[in-house]
Amino acid sequence: MTRTIVASATKEVVIGFDQPFCVIGERINPTGRKKLAAEMVEGNFETVKADVLAQAAAGATMLDVNAGVTAVNPNETEPPLLVKTLEIVQELSDLPISIDSSVTEAIKAGLEVTKGRPLVNSVTGEEEKLEAILPLIKKYDVPVVAISNDETGISEDPDVRFEVAKKIVEHAADYGIPAHDIVVDPLVMPIGAMGTAGQQVFALLRRLREELKVNTTCGLSNISFGLPHRHGINAGFIPMVIGAGMTSAIMNPCRPQEMEAVRAANVLNGTDPNCQEWIMTYRDHKPAAAAGAAAAAPAEGAASGGRRRGGRAARRAG
Repeated sequence: MTRTIVASATKEVVIGFDQPFCVIGERINPTGRKKLAAEMVEGNFETVKADVLAQAAAGATMLDVNAGVTAVNPNETEPPLLVKTLEIVQELSDLPISIDSSVTEAIKAGLEVTKGRPLVNSVTGEEEKLEAILPLIKKYDVPVVAISNDETGISEDPDVRFEVAKKIVEHAADYGIPAHDIVVDPLVMPIGAMGTAGQQVFALLRRLREELKVNTTCGLSNISFGLPHRHGINAGFIPMVIGAGMTSAIMNPCRPQEMEAVRAANVLNGTDPNCQEWIMTYRDHKPAAAAGAAAAAPAEGAASGGRRRGGRAARRAG
């Protein structure tokens, strides 16, 4: 069975088909978060610290750390900022780290200060990227996210994306990097723009699992981009991709609806033995809306003069 091992200084996590779904917390990333980017540039890491603690408390398995605050001279500005961010994160949490950068020098700097066995996010199928990143993966003996695009861009054809993933796995093998240390991102397309995006990724995940035997990840919320009430789409997507073979995702663990879907999928997939995690998390759970409706129901019944109607409403709410 394919197993990708990541670790902090004190905690080991196994990503695998027979393991609980790995939730990689996405919040420590200034992309699209202007306030956070400005704070990090100024040396203010209070939001970063809050995001570390919140994601850990919400049940994240790992933490993705990105410091790409600007496209101006990233080779100079990003490495020291990423190092500082990683040091702060590791002071606050013992969760394993995903070092997230498109800048080779930043990844190298991050690998030098990150304790344990981090995941590197990421390498693509572009020859230049492969030659820059894979030697670092081999040198530091760490796993890497392989994104299924190359010099031609992101193909809408899932067969093309599979071939790019296969190319990366084979190229990594030339460096002595085993397939179990390649975590493929098959690139989830927005369902609002491509109606077959879900079907495509489900089929692609099965091929990646059965033919390449690799673990997988994705930017989970990509599936709902541009749609209203995105959390509902995300929560429905989670058990479906897990059923198709996905073993991790970069997502926001602070969204209860989505974490409930993860934990439920673990129960149904047999990776939460005896439902222990589910029971420990939800045994005292009382949904606020339902509790409020139940409390209000007798009053409604009394107001209408019908005690039976109030009781039925309370039972429905409960």
